Amino acid sequence: MIIILNSIVEVLKKIEGAGFKAYIVGGFVRDFYLNKENPDVDICTSAKPSDLRNIFGDNISLDQYGSLILTENEQKYEITTFRRESKYLDNRHPTKVKFVKSLKTDLKRRDFTMNAICLTSDLNYIDIFKGREDINNHLIRMIGKPEKRLKEDVLRILRAVRFATTLDFELEENLKIAIKQNGHLINNLSYFYKKKELEKIFLSPNIKKGISLILDLGLASPLELENLEKIVLTSSLIGIWTQLDVADIYPFQASEIYIMKAIKKLEEKDLFDVHILYNNQLVVLKLAAEIRQIDPKVIEEKYNKLPIHNKNDIEVNYKEIENMLNDKSSDKINDIIRDIEHLILSGKIENKKDILTNYILKRYN
Repeated sequence: MIIILNSIVEVLKKIEGAGFKAYIVGGFVRDFYLNKENPDVDICTSAKPSDLRNIFGDNISLDQYGSLILTENEQKYEITTFRRESKYLDNRHPTKVKFVKSLKTDLKRRDFTMNAICLTSDLNYIDIFKGREDINNHLIRMIGKPEKRLKEDVLRILRAVRFATTLDFELEENLKIAIKQNGHLINNLSYFYKKKELEKIFLSPNIKKGISLILDLGLASPLELENLEKIVLTSSLIGIWTQLDVADIYPFQASEIYIMKAIKKLEEKDLFDVHILYNNQLVVLKLAAEIRQIDPKVIEEKYNKLPIHNKNDIEVNYKEIENMLNDKSSDKINDIIRDIEHLILSGKIENKKDILTNYILKRYN
């Protein structure tokens, strides 16, 4: 933390040395006050983008959201010029941004008081909206009128729930009321952003609180999480998503969808059956067990004791069977492999080359 902080201070002083104001702001300051690590550093400044390019040269680049990204000493900083945001048209983005000279004006556009605390280059706090007081009281309070601010940017609803979960804070009463009244606006939010916030909630050790908040605030329906009140907590995020049945709604990678579908197929299967164990990946089996509240360690032990885990473990291979029978019929050879596979798994025959060879010659020659 000290090394990162020293590097940030150097950046601030470079900006100040060019005649501008600059402050650390946002989540880094909040977590610094809470004595928590946070690698994401935001800086707000009176310097305009052209000024920052003059100061830092090629170390400055524009990110996809319109902020400037500074890379110095292998550390990235997001830098924004003091600004005022005009009317929001899509419950997410302002129609226009105007650069201003006032720090207070810039801080007014931020979401919660705890995220609007600044640190100066000499590590003094600037806390116009009493964010530290709210942190001390474990309270999440909106800057300005909650209903208006939520309608400006509906993502703030999920951010409020996420912070309440991860920090174990409470929502200020007016904010809570505004969320309940405007939760339907989440329908206007992209699934990408909904999933991003939900995963932070689901990955939190305080996940139970997050789920309770989503349910109590009436957000399960607009989030299309109809099974939320029934889910069993699992060690992996994918186990939670599987139970929510949203693979065809939220964006997932092909590998994630494959695992979720595989888990769903095991809903009513006997997880102790050797053939079920053999025909599924261990990660799938363990998650299916967790969901059904079966000890996954027991499943793993039984899986590890299988005599074979795939066809490559069988002591005779396709080519050897083909040669011993002098038969190149792929259908017949595949049937033989399935037969000995079943016998090995059932414990009716040992997985030894001589034993398998004798069986094949006697049965199929």
